[in-house]
Amino acid sequence: MKLKSLFNLLFILVVLAAMMNCQPKAPENAVNIDINKTGAPIEKYIYGQFIEHLGKCIYGGIWAEMLEDRKFYYPIVEDFNPWAQDSDAFWNTGPYTYLNGSPWEMIGGAKVVMMDKKNPFTGEQSVKIISPGDGSEVGIKQARLAVLKDKKYNGSIVLSGSADVLPVAIELVNQAGEKVTAEIAEISDDFTSYPFEITPGFSCGNATLQVIPKGKGQLNIGTVSLMPSDNIKGWRPDVVALLKELNSPVYRWPGGNFVSGYNWMDGIGERDKRPPRKNPAWKGVEANDVGIHEYMELMAMIGAEPFVAVNTGLGTLEEVTKEIEYCNGSADTEMGKLRSENGHSDPYKVKFWAVGNEMYGDWQLGHMPLEEYVKKHNAMAEAIWNIDPDAQLIAVGSVGDWSKTMLENCADHMNLLSEHIYERELDDVTDHIAQVANSIKRVADAHREYRETIQGLAEKNIRIAMDEWNFWYGDYIYGELGVRYHQKDALGIAKGLHEYFRNSDIYFMANYAQTVNVIGCIKTTKTTAGFATTGLPLKLYRNEFGTIPVNIENSLEGLDISVALTGDRSQLTIAIVNSTPETKEVPFSFENIKTAKTGKQWVIQNDDPNIYNEPDKEPNVKIVESELNFKNNSLTVPGYAIVIAKVDVK
Repeated sequence: MKLKSLFNLLFILVVLAAMMNCQPKAPENAVNIDINKTGAPIEKYIYGQFIEHLGKCIYGGIWAEMLEDRKFYYPIVEDFNPWAQDSDAFWNTGPYTYLNGSPWEMIGGAKVVMMDKKNPFTGEQSVKIISPGDGSEVGIKQARLAVLKDKKYNGSIVLSGSADVLPVAIELVNQAGEKVTAEIAEISDDFTSYPFEITPGFSCGNATLQVIPKGKGQLNIGTVSLMPSDNIKGWRPDVVALLKELNSPVYRWPGGNFVSGYNWMDGIGERDKRPPRKNPAWKGVEANDVGIHEYMELMAMIGAEPFVAVNTGLGTLEEVTKEIEYCNGSADTEMGKLRSENGHSDPYKVKFWAVGNEMYGDWQLGHMPLEEYVKKHNAMAEAIWNIDPDAQLIAVGSVGDWSKTMLENCADHMNLLSEHIYERELDDVTDHIAQVANSIKRVADAHREYRETIQGLAEKNIRIAMDEWNFWYGDYIYGELGVRYHQKDALGIAKGLHEYFRNSDIYFMANYAQTVNVIGCIKTTKTTAGFATTGLPLKLYRNEFGTIPVNIENSLEGLDISVALTGDRSQLTIAIVNSTPETKEVPFSFENIKTAKTGKQWVIQNDDPNIYNEPDKEPNVKIVESELNFKNNSLTVPGYAIVIAKVDVK
């Protein structure tokens, strides 16, 4: 009996050994994943965005206003020549067109159309038209408007004058002479806003809006506005829909270089009365139609947190502290009361504040020596915290002497330190793709060294806010700084995200610069909008990639691999960037984990690294979702592709 039992035991052991030998062994080059080796959680703020009052990011991009210079910053002149070419554009390889004069044309000449500087409605001047009432057409007009057939457009016009000048015709005309008209049949001696509505029976990419008084007398025009009727509180619905898809948790605003010459009080109060200004840092005119209230409405609309930059360039301590109180003070404070009078009684509760922008650069308005700026920053920080002790302050940094000195002298006056990186085009595709990630690592390594060499800094744990990062090269196709992005740029952005994940202990926030048109991941025409190639990985990783990074060896040539668990550890996500044209088979082995043999897979791929998307055409590069077969614990990665796989963890 004992011999038989021993025989049975030996038989079982032999069978088990055979079964074990039948189990497939992981290839020698398999990527090993051990879920016990994890890094610091990936902050959602890594997927931040940045919008600046520059080029066609806001006006001509997200904002729905169709008219240029609607408040008459530029005088209307008889010698109509408003468009200029910039042949020495900042960081650019070619010229672009920008507005350098009034886009409004006279109808009837300078004897009947003139500028009134004595009694302007807003800014420095309004329009004065002397109508003879003899049937001849006089007035003003603006071309280059894109309209769609049977789409309704809502407008408003601020007028004053005598009743004899009525009616005032608002005409929309196409190039074939077809016309649709709205009439203003009342008027006051005082400037008053009058709404109108136009629905053209034609589509046209170069329509003209005309304002023509039909009676006799003087007509004064303060402002004119025209928007598609489906605008959402002034914002373009097609762009808002893409912003919601992008799902960024935070948006830095209003600049950028712009903020160092911006007075935030120009952007509050009655929108028509806000004065137009020359953009202090860039080309074009700042209409001040988008200010704090509009920005906050957009943030609420798309479910993002505000991140407001304050003016430490030409701005004063008083201006900045008033802005903090305006946004976050209770309605019984001086500025909180003003905010309430302007339509928002509750504080906005802005958490993140950028204390200045790139003050290390001689291109920055108000630039000063580092030793002086250290004092200004600390004074600003103390004043801000005196108003709002909970404010999270992001100081101006730049790797090297500037960041080091700021950390040595201002560490008690900041919560995060800003860094910026931009990369140009390289001839070699693989090298081009690697640039952003290399710079992210370079900045992280420098900050690790600061923590080791600056006494007490490590304990303060001041992390990085990379609140501007991107590729920046090529012609300005989408207006000022409106470059085109290619598949190789999408691969580079994805690889950059991987580097943030690998340094999740030191990066708290990153803000892709900028969201729309201006070096942006969304591009627009006047009537359409779509994702550039770089928008696709930003959207995909934000919505599908995990938040608990798993540390792995990443040594497969041409591939960059990042692995993360979801927050509840129920799913494993694997992301691979292939910087080569060859398809790669990537095997995996697992420790302390069992994965499902099926899942989901998303691929962003094109064989041409220089392919791009255009907003008014079917995209060449898309996110393709499919079912994943993971039975062999391997992923197939096409050339020049981003692949994200997600499987359940057992």
